[in-house]
Amino acid sequence: MAPNYKIALVQLHPKPLSPAQNFEKAASFIRDAAKECDLAVLPEYHLTSWVPDEPGFKASCAESFPYLRKYQDLAKELNICIVPGTIIVLEGESLYNNAYFISGDGEIVAQYQKKNLWHPERHHLVSSAHEPHKAFDTPLGRMGLLICWDLAFPEAFRELIADGAQIICVPAFWTMRDVIDEGYALNPDGEALFLNSTVVARAFENTCATVFVNAGGPPEKGNKTNFAGLSQVGVPHIGALGRLGPAEGISIVDLDMNVLKIAEENYKVREDMKTEGWHYAYTRIREESKL
Repeated sequence: MAPNYKIALVQLHPKPLSPAQNFEKAASFIRDAAKECDLAVLPEYHLTSWVPDEPGFKASCAESFPYLRKYQDLAKELNICIVPGTIIVLEGESLYNNAYFISGDGEIVAQYQKKNLWHPERHHLVSSAHEPHKAFDTPLGRMGLLICWDLAFPEAFRELIADGAQIICVPAFWTMRDVIDEGYALNPDGEALFLNSTVVARAFENTCATVFVNAGGPPEKGNKTNFAGLSQVGVPHIGALGRLGPAEGISIVDLDMNVLKIAEENYKVREDMKTEGWHYAYTRIREESKL
């Protein structure tokens, strides 16, 4: 029988340039989640927010990296797996936006550097460029990591499921104004439509679970915010699980892995991908697939 896992979607509102305060708030959410959850996932840029033009931004990024060790200690103390959103790493003058998977024994199982940078990010961050997307083994099964705008690229998901991923975590920092004025005029809720549609579509087309965790708005503002929020787990057949609104909050999702098994038995996406002579085989760049 396929297992069930409880996943905490921690839709944190990051205070700009305040790693210590943001960590304490995140740790509080994780401590509560650890009472019943196997995994807690945080948003992109959750320690610093995304304010790259602020004079203190690089110093705040440098201050953030030691919190990775604190998340390792927290995971071990609570025996919970943690994806601590993303942590910006400063090396020389270069900034790298990295996601990590920490197991319940405090070990870093995987690291991923954001590949598909959103257009304004390209002035500040270094992409992982041609490095392959790699899945990895965890206490919840084989998983993958992507970040925010990676969601827009089906190729990223396909490469991970070709490597055997069943669950793909996507920390994000996505707002309702991540769109040009002309696009916003067409539909002020267009980014919500994008997120709600794409998270579920990726789950269907890859017979996987898409764990999308976005930054939320200030809790005191409720729905009156440009933060998109909408953290959710997309699964085939069912759709979105545990979807939040735009404000800061937490959602506990029960993920039944049998749903993914049923989806693959039905759609046979992975089965088709490993068939000899598959007509999109050129898109599989790995020599050894783990389908």
